[in-house]
Amino acid sequence: MKTLNSPRWWLRALIGYAIIYLTFFVGFGFTQEKKAEEIKPPVAKKIKKELTIHGDTRIDNYFWLNERDNPEVIDYLKAENEYLKTVMKHTESLKEKLYKEIIGRIKQTDRSVPYKDQGYYYYTRYEEAKEYPIYCRKKGSLEAQEEILLNVNEMAEGYKFFSVAGFTVSSDNNLIAYGVDTVSRRKYTIYFKNLKTGEILKDKIPITSGRAAWANDNKTVFYTIRDEETLRPYKIMKHVLGTDVSTDKEIFRETDVTFNTFVYKSKSKKFLLIGSSHTLSSEYRFLAADNPEGEFKILQPREKDLLYRVDHYKDKFYIRTNLKAKNFRFMETPIDKTTKENWKEVIPHRKDVLLEDFEVFKDFLVVNERKDGLTHLRIIRWDGKSEHYLDFGEETYVAYISNNPEFDTDLVRFGYMSLTTPNSVFDYHMKTREKKLLKQQEVVGDFESKNYKAERLYATAKDGIKVPISLVYRKGLKKNGDNPCLLYGYGSYGASMDPYFSSVRLSLLDRGFVFAIAHIRGGQEMGRWWYEDGKLLKKKNTFTDFIACAEQIIKEKFTSPEKLFANGASAGGLLMGAVVNMRPDLFKGIIAGVPWVDVITTMLDDSIPLTTAEFDEWGDPKKKEYYDYMLSYSPYDNVEAKDYPAMMVTTGLHDSQVQYFEPAKWVAKLRALKTDKNLLILDTDMTSGHGGASGRFRRYKRTALIYTFMLDQLGIKE
Repeated sequence: MKTLNSPRWWLRALIGYAIIYLTFFVGFGFTQEKKAEEIKPPVAKKIKKELTIHGDTRIDNYFWLNERDNPEVIDYLKAENEYLKTVMKHTESLKEKLYKEIIGRIKQTDRSVPYKDQGYYYYTRYEEAKEYPIYCRKKGSLEAQEEILLNVNEMAEGYKFFSVAGFTVSSDNNLIAYGVDTVSRRKYTIYFKNLKTGEILKDKIPITSGRAAWANDNKTVFYTIRDEETLRPYKIMKHVLGTDVSTDKEIFRETDVTFNTFVYKSKSKKFLLIGSSHTLSSEYRFLAADNPEGEFKILQPREKDLLYRVDHYKDKFYIRTNLKAKNFRFMETPIDKTTKENWKEVIPHRKDVLLEDFEVFKDFLVVNERKDGLTHLRIIRWDGKSEHYLDFGEETYVAYISNNPEFDTDLVRFGYMSLTTPNSVFDYHMKTREKKLLKQQEVVGDFESKNYKAERLYATAKDGIKVPISLVYRKGLKKNGDNPCLLYGYGSYGASMDPYFSSVRLSLLDRGFVFAIAHIRGGQEMGRWWYEDGKLLKKKNTFTDFIACAEQIIKEKFTSPEKLFANGASAGGLLMGAVVNMRPDLFKGIIAGVPWVDVITTMLDDSIPLTTAEFDEWGDPKKKEYYDYMLSYSPYDNVEAKDYPAMMVTTGLHDSQVQYFEPAKWVAKLRALKTDKNLLILDTDMTSGHGGASGRFRRYKRTALIYTFMLDQLGIKE
């Protein structure tokens, strides 16, 4: 609603009061000797704002915190940070110990496994104590001389935040395009570098998604422009190197505000493809990469509830689609007859198997499938003579197709990890079926997989559905209900939360923690229906599934409510807000990262990033049925005068996905209404956005703080 962004003249009348309050608060500080429960947290002033829709008027006392450029808002966020620093002062040594412990497990000087593309071996390496990657390549063989393409450590000097994305190489191997974001708002500027001379070209394209797709003439690129206000990728442009960016030609404009658009090059390097997509529909256009002056053609016009993804090989396009296939099927079609009536089935739909991904090779098709919550890699010969699955032999794990830019090879590169096995990169020979380990993530120190145990449990949801839980703990743990436990969940957008390995997590496991992942509805762990059963008017299944998982691990005596913590971020932060309103008694503490908690206000404001593209995920509150349902679970709207567990909430001032003011408002309302004396802290990173600090070490400062928060709540001192 545009009225939500109208000038806040009423704020100016109260600035004088706020300055007096904040000057007293920040200027005089706190008495360090006071106990945490005696230290008074900042109190956000209340300014009554009425928001009316469907005849229902909601009162928002903290709407004024939406004013990103208001100095009073910045002062309030800083005051919250100062409060956190004060109440956690006594844990500084523990936090520093945890931070050093976490980064101490990271191999300082490291290199990724090289992959071959167009005659070069590309890899990324890190140097001792350096925060950022160095992108490199070698020509012809791994013994050749190293060529440094980008040293991000040098590029990032002088910046508090720095991110490089969309690294792409021209067809002649002489130029690279890359995007740079120095604010963490996902507005990348594309730069170009001549790899022969080392020169950064004058061409500079702002407000993009960060990635350019090269035509085969090595001078023409296609790129995506973002809307400056909503950040929606909405326009595809064409640029010719050496020309003025202001004269770039518009190739495609996505006029439907519920869709995003993007452009990429096929694996075959033969086609440029423009995609448009939203939650339940997609559409692709294609153009021969040898003909950048040509016109893009629509492959299959968009239809409601028709999703498809496309790649190319030889004389066909290959398509993963949900056409008459809830769990998706795999199709092929001639490049001159591309509409759906010409699609021929290669892999049929199966009710119990979700087709997630595919990779096309000269003689083989590799498919990433999911069954019973676990991922599987299936190898199929194009000639139909054989097919087989890789065997991984663990109870709970994740396997995935890795980087495979080459067509004419019998090797497929894949990744594998589990809760106890570090991330491992393999080459698998599809003809001989020989598997070669190229690299396993090195955990510095005395880590051994055999010291830890992983399990899979099932909780029974409110409606009788069995919900998987993956757990890991150090061997020797007694199931007596006396162990601390961190239960993690997400449950949105069909994103499956796989049982991944984390060396960071060892700091908890080695202190007696159980770590658990709740594979709740809203993800796709059990198939597409699992996702559909946790969205729109079934969204509450996500929350009740998580509660059932918490109850199950308590029932099986892994932990108790006095020692159970819950964690989720972004849409997982919505999960945290919902379950803490529903069952605050079930948890010792809640960690909500960049939480999306003000559901109604955000989904009514189409000027906020992501809003219009997500009506099919959450519903459109302009329709009363969805408004009433969303209002019934929106965390911010359902805060009550009751006891809540200890809570830590994190955000970033420049967050482009969940605006900082949502967690800020939520914390302010919780402070005003909650009846307990449990700790409530808000940590705002004033220099970053949704993903937190940039760099490979700095980000763990916040992780160490989160771990310290939990250990302190348990009374564990070191």
